[in-house]
Amino acid sequence: MPEIIKTNKNILIVAGDASADMHGASLISELKKKDPELSVYAIGGVRMKAVSNHLVYDLVSHGAIGFLQSFKSVALWVKLIKLIRRFLEEKKPLCVIAVDFYGFNHQVLGLCKHRKIPVYYYIPPQVWASRPGRAKTVAELSKEIFAIFPFEPAIYSKYGGRVSFFGHPLLDIIPPSLPKKQSDFSEAAEIKIGILPGSRKSEIERHLPLFMECFSIIKSVYKNASAKIFAVPETSDKRICDLISQAGGDLLSSCEIIRESDYKKRAESDFCLTCSGTATLENALLGIPMITAYIMPEINYQIAKRIIKVPYISLANIILKKPLIKEFVQKNAKPALMAQEVFSLLNNPQRYHAFSAELISVRKILGEAPVAEKIAEKILSGLKTV
Repeated sequence: MPEIIKTNKNILIVAGDASADMHGASLISELKKKDPELSVYAIGGVRMKAVSNHLVYDLVSHGAIGFLQSFKSVALWVKLIKLIRRFLEEKKPLCVIAVDFYGFNHQVLGLCKHRKIPVYYYIPPQVWASRPGRAKTVAELSKEIFAIFPFEPAIYSKYGGRVSFFGHPLLDIIPPSLPKKQSDFSEAAEIKIGILPGSRKSEIERHLPLFMECFSIIKSVYKNASAKIFAVPETSDKRICDLISQAGGDLLSSCEIIRESDYKKRAESDFCLTCSGTATLENALLGIPMITAYIMPEINYQIAKRIIKVPYISLANIILKKPLIKEFVQKNAKPALMAQEVFSLLNNPQRYHAFSAELISVRKILGEAPVAEKIAEKILSGLKTV
């Protein structure tokens, strides 16, 4: 496509967690592929740093340590707002791309609106799950919204937003899979368990010990079982090993730490123990049978119960509109109950295979690849009219 005829080719892209960092990096790569003269500034993490021209701030590392959950974050919040305000005034970017992370990005939208800088919102807040009022804010302050679920455009359009749905970005990253077929799941089999405890420090601290206790029960039956811990780059191996040790027993020798973007290794898993979130959708696209769990401080849970409007915590369940994946939330998240569900699937080849096949069916609902390429094309076409 023709390049943008501009003397200033600065773009700022803002992401605040590991998942947004991954999708933001893919979008940056496509933007620079189409126009190598773009100067991309990133507020994100290690993945966006690797493909952008300048990393303005590593926000993902702070998100990984519970940045938004601490009163100490107020000083950091103020610092970042000042940093972005100065950046907008000095660099005068062609546009800003907000990736997910509404809690922080809605303030970025306001700063840009005041300076008449167009904002593209990629992965808008899941207003269909909670806080529907956010849809109006995003619709009013964004030049265009790139939805990732097929039912989102109707919601944002209702508030006058310009919305495009090209598909879910995971379709670019995870190739089509075949349903898993149960082979040898006898007690002597080398069962491979994938463990995904979350991306933020608080999630990992709560879920990894829980999942390791469940794995310990699985291993008491399947003596040769092994576990792969899929972790974000921001969490150290040492901390992961410390949390594994909390479950007791000699589990470390049966565990391997893998960085979460390695989908080829994750696809080798026979079963996954998964914290709710994007990981459940990744597993679904890979066709890996799983259970989902989530625990949080009780006060947070009571608040969440009142604002969340969907009946499930697993994205695959929400998309399929039924409880395909067994969910263990709060007080129901007990290792013995979770292990019981794992055993019920491993001991039933027909159910195991059908479960895998139905998970894979999620793909056809999520659009078609290449997603990031189509979004990059739309952004660059829009900038020619700025």
